[in-house]
Amino acid sequence: MEFDIKDIYGMLPHKYPFLLVDRVVRCEPGEHAVGIKNVTVNEPYFQGHFPSEPIVPGVLLVETIAQVTAVMYGSAFLEKLKAEEGAEPVSPEERARAIAEHVGYLAEIKAMKFKKTVHPGDVMKVEVWKKASFAILSFIEARITVGGDVVAEGKIAVSEKP
Repeated sequence: MEFDIKDIYGMLPHKYPFLLVDRVVRCEPGEHAVGIKNVTVNEPYFQGHFPSEPIVPGVLLVETIAQVTAVMYGSAFLEKLKAEEGAEPVSPEERARAIAEHVGYLAEIKAMKFKKTVHPGDVMKVEVWKKASFAILSFIEARITVGGDVVAEGKIAVSEKP
């Protein structure tokens, strides 16, 4: 399963300047996803981080992981809707509303290591895997690479809405 930016707009509540996923090139709903973020010098955070040596803030790398994870879970919810009702919500607004009612929040950053910096012109490949679930929590392992080099990796927990 793949998702372009139009699909992602319909799955995530995030919009410019906080939408940090350009496309998802592979998704196994609820289990694994691979997202892409093309980093450009026009990103608003580069105005202050840092003008003479622009690098993507680490916290935004974590948020990118969380957004790819939300697409992974959102796609699982859409699959569930299709199975139960025979069709998914038709408009992007209905889809976003249905997913937002289900997909929860970043609950914990369990461990995160930043190994290299990310700069304008880089293409980030963001991979997330569900490792376990307990009640409304899911535990995710993640890795971000640029050109095959690992720039960040770690573990997060996300929650479903009760």
